[in-house]
Amino acid sequence: MQPSTLIFLRKVKAKGRAVFAKAAIKKRTIIERAPVMLVPISELAGGMANPALHKYFFQWSKTHVAMILGYGSLYNHSYRPNARYTHGSLSITYRALRDIAAGEEITINYNFDPKDKTPLKFKVV
Repeated sequence: MQPSTLIFLRKVKAKGRAVFAKAAIKKRTIIERAPVMLVPISELAGGMANPALHKYFFQWSKTHVAMILGYGSLYNHSYRPNARYTHGSLSITYRALRDIAAGEEITINYNFDPKDKTPLKFKVV
């Protein structure tokens, strides 16, 4: 896997680091394909009840969480995202849901389904 040439990082007040489009990105374009490292939930102190778990890992299966490499862990949440993610066997792919303008922040819905409005375990900015 190669780092994406379509994106860059920038700090955003109240959010921290965020992923932005370097140039216009067309709908359905793959933005990034990031490798993942799977971690057995049984090896984490407190398992799924660990409050830090949802800050740093994606739930991958009933038995594993994933640490997303590349810029994967830096996409911010939105209930109106402009991108979505899908799981591969040992990767996660971010794809544009609509045309994204150059300089626009790229966001995903952490609930997986872009239309899912289920509250998260933290305050959404």
